[in-house]
Amino acid sequence: MIRYSLTIQESHAREIRQAVLPGNGNEGVAYLLCGQSTIEHDPWDQHPEARFYSREVIQLAPEDLISSSPDHVHAKTRTLVRVLKRAAETDATPVYVHGHPGGFEQFSSQDDADEPALVELTQNRNGKDTVLLSVVFSGSGRVFGRVWQDRRHAAPLSMVRVIGNRIMLDYDDRNQLGQTEELSRQALAFGPALNADIGALRFGIVGCGATGSAVALLLARLGARQVFAIDDDTVEKSNLNRLHGATSDDLPRGEGRRGTPKVIVLKRSIESLGLDIRVATEQRWVGDPACRDALRSCDVLFGCTDDHDGRMLLNRVAYFYLTPLIDMGIGIDFVDGTPPRITHAESRVTVAMPGTRCLLCRGIVDPKLAQEDDLLRRNPEEYHRLRQRGELYVRGGGRPNPAVVTFTTGVACMAVDELIQRLTGYRAAGSAAHRVYKHHLLEEKRPGAREGTCRICGEPNYWGRGDMLPYLDRTG
Repeated sequence: MIRYSLTIQESHAREIRQAVLPGNGNEGVAYLLCGQSTIEHDPWDQHPEARFYSREVIQLAPEDLISSSPDHVHAKTRTLVRVLKRAAETDATPVYVHGHPGGFEQFSSQDDADEPALVELTQNRNGKDTVLLSVVFSGSGRVFGRVWQDRRHAAPLSMVRVIGNRIMLDYDDRNQLGQTEELSRQALAFGPALNADIGALRFGIVGCGATGSAVALLLARLGARQVFAIDDDTVEKSNLNRLHGATSDDLPRGEGRRGTPKVIVLKRSIESLGLDIRVATEQRWVGDPACRDALRSCDVLFGCTDDHDGRMLLNRVAYFYLTPLIDMGIGIDFVDGTPPRITHAESRVTVAMPGTRCLLCRGIVDPKLAQEDDLLRRNPEEYHRLRQRGELYVRGGGRPNPAVVTFTTGVACMAVDELIQRLTGYRAAGSAAHRVYKHHLLEEKRPGAREGTCRICGEPNYWGRGDMLPYLDRTG
């Protein structure tokens, strides 16, 4: 059975709420246009899913309102016709939104009677395969909806997400979930809703080394139930001291042999906790087409990779699929000596999604280095030939990058704490799209982004676009 869900940009949710709950006690109407992705198989249950992503809000023309009251709203179809025309032109899915100001938390008999006619109009104008979403903003704070396949058949939205400075979730039984003995102390701090939300969310971890393995174990102990982990690397002796869950048994056995895949170490570590967590894995590069369904199935992504090309791809995923990307990194500079002296050490956490500047605009990813990462992956012989000729930038001057387990674990804590903030709003200072902790100075900063606009984060054309060809409008 196919699963349906909807993700709404926070700015769109504010605009809709004002339109459909106008403050006079009567119902209001608005429309959404959404992008869509079709997932053939999610990585945990192998079930199909259709996800919808808000792209544009269209207000009801004031002259098209026929009548409204606390329990009904009637509008002329002219605005819907305009919405359907725009939907056909932009390859978008139409959404009819109205309010229940009295707090009624299910579709009313009036809704059941009125909406089939809207479905019929939609399919007569835009084709029989066009679906129409119906969404209700309740005065109680709930947001719920359904997907009409035709005038007789509708399926419920299993989850509605609002993403922005806060991440707000709505799904059935939310208030009854999260009451578990294992998480009872956590509920004392945040209430059972956080436990329920973390258990309902689907997390993706890209990069399963020092930071990724720490993020995974933190999520597991916070109550995550579904985790997708991706990394094409294996355990080596030089990362054994930072890779949570790895042991000497995971090291390569013999010349030319490889160690245990990092995704297997992560899966084993989480499942050994006995907390009923399902971990799906892919031992691939994140840009492999085989990973697309799994990435689209995730509600939140954690970027724990040093691969610039992989980061650039995740950067686009965050905006196209309205999936918050919590990216992290460590930078340490030192002067050789006995002992060496650290001159610069900082941990960074950056959240990329609509409404924030992207990784490219913040200077976190370098397109030139991304090209070199791509060349190394596709043609290692050519990469090493160019490197020997000095035509490629050698990061770190060819020496290994320093790494400290307390720093890598600390940045993982910063990243997961940002998730908790966006789910609960507990921090007085609010959410932070970009945080840098300077270990050597014991201080935190929130640097800005580069001047100018960017096609990905500075213009909304891609936000919520969902599936398109080429994938992510990305060549190569």
